[in-house]
Amino acid sequence: MTAYILRRLIMAVPVMLIVAVTTFLLLHMTPGDPVAVLLGPDATTEQIEQLRDQLGLNDPVHVQLARWFTGLLRGDLGQSIFLNKPVTEAILERLAPTLELSILASLVAILIGVPTGILAAIRQGRLLDFGSMLVAMVGISMPTFWLGLNLIFIFAVSLRWLPPQGYQPFQDGLWENLSRMILPAVTLGAGQGAFLARMTRSVMLDVLSEDFVRTARAKGLSEPRVLLAHVLRNGLIPVVTVVGLTFAILMGGAVVTEQVFNIPGVGRLLIQAVLRRDFPLVQGIVLLIALVYVLINLGIDILYAFLDPRIRYA
Repeated sequence: MTAYILRRLIMAVPVMLIVAVTTFLLLHMTPGDPVAVLLGPDATTEQIEQLRDQLGLNDPVHVQLARWFTGLLRGDLGQSIFLNKPVTEAILERLAPTLELSILASLVAILIGVPTGILAAIRQGRLLDFGSMLVAMVGISMPTFWLGLNLIFIFAVSLRWLPPQGYQPFQDGLWENLSRMILPAVTLGAGQGAFLARMTRSVMLDVLSEDFVRTARAKGLSEPRVLLAHVLRNGLIPVVTVVGLTFAILMGGAVVTEQVFNIPGVGRLLIQAVLRRDFPLVQGIVLLIALVYVLINLGIDILYAFLDPRIRYA
C-alpha cells in the first residue's frame, strides 16, 4: 500500500506541472493588463510601464514562468498584485468558508442522493421511481444561480426563516454560522445530489439482478438486510467514487454560489482575481483546486481496498 501511495504521489507531479504551465500560459494570453486595472484610467503610460517593470511583467514569458516555478520549488506561490500579500496567505484567509460550504453541500448531496437512489431502485418501474428520477433530472438541469436566487426569495425574503446572504465564522456562534450556510449548501448540493441519486439507482439495479442476491433472499434473510448488507455494500465502490468526486467538484464549483450568497470564500476570490487580472492569485487558486482533485482521487483509490477485500495494490 505504501509503495502504491508513493507511486500515485509521484504520478501527480507531472499532472500538477501540466496544470501550472497551462494556467500560466492561458492567463498571459488573455487580454487585459493588471497594472492598468490597478492604477486606474488616469494613470500615465510612464507610470504603467514603471510598475510593470517593478512587477517583472515586462520580462519574456519564459523568464516569468521560470521565476514562478523557482518560487514554487521553495513553496512560494508569489505575491498577489492587488492584495499586496502572499498568495498562500490570501488563499488561507478564504479557505475556511469554502471548505465548510463544500462539506455541508456534500452532506446535502449524500442525504438527497443515496436514499432517493435506493428507494427508486427498490420501486423500479413504479410511480416513486419515475417521480424521483424526474426530480433528479430537473435537479441536474437546474442552474445553480437560479436555484440560489429562488431559495433566497422563498426562505429569506418571503418567509424570513434564514438570512439571505453573508458568512459568520464559528466563533460568532454555531447557529449564526449554520443559518447562513443552509441555503448555499442546499443550492450547491442539490444538483450533485440529483446526479448521485441516478448513479445509486443504476448501481443498485445492477447488483439486485445478481445471483447472490437471490441466494440471500432464498436463505430467508430480511429485505433490509439483503439491501444493506449485500446490495448496497457491493455497489458502494461506484457510489463512493461519485461522492469523492462530488466534493472535489463542489470545492471548485463554489464560485457562483459564493458570489450569489456573498460568501468570502476561495471561489469569490477567484472571480475577483480573474476580473483584476491578478495572475499569481489565479494561478495559486487553480493549483489548489487541482491538488484537491489529485488527493481525493488518491483517497478514493485507497478506500477501494477497504470496501472490497478482493482489491489489492501490488
